[in-house]
Amino acid sequence: MKYFYSICAAFILLSCAKKEATHEDEIRLFQYDLNIEFTDATKSPLTEEGLKTFKTLEFFEIDENYNIEADFELTPNTPIFEMPTTTDRLPLYRKYGIARFTLNGKKLELSIYQNQQLMTTVDYAEHLFLPFNDATNGTITYGGGRYLDLEIPKEGSKKIRIDFNKAYNPYCAYNHTFSCPIPPSENNLPIAIPVGVKAYK
Repeated sequence: MKYFYSICAAFILLSCAKKEATHEDEIRLFQYDLNIEFTDATKSPLTEEGLKTFKTLEFFEIDENYNIEADFELTPNTPIFEMPTTTDRLPLYRKYGIARFTLNGKKLELSIYQNQQLMTTVDYAEHLFLPFNDATNGTITYGGGRYLDLEIPKEGSKKIRIDFNKAYNPYCAYNHTFSCPIPPSENNLPIAIPVGVKAYK
């Protein structure tokens, strides 16, 4: 299986080398990296039994319409709060900003958060967290919502890129022993987001 993924990665990289990488190339590589993580027993969130039968994650079709440049408003001096999780763990977050955008004719906004512990590390100093729910939850996507990883925009920027094609499931979707943040109710979208990772079966 790992040999198969290696061949796929080589194909993607060679294709990108011959021409400028497209948005589809970017998302295919994201999907490939996720699948590699899930096949690696040292990194995979899958249970031991799940790992034995795992072949690939299931993804929606890539849709450029869900790759959005949103208006971004910083929310300085917002209070640090404990974000509820699927266990009694309460990690500390702060609302870093608000993204506003129009999708499928609807004006929407999402709050974006910064983990107060991760922000002190080198690897995650620029990391922002966007958990959300949408109308697909509990049917074709995981009932507990999905996540997006974002980066802090450049200083002075009033835009932030939100690519829902990179929406992924919390580890709890694969293994109940994990502790996963629950998307705040303010991030409940009233529309379907039919891109990204589908529900695990």
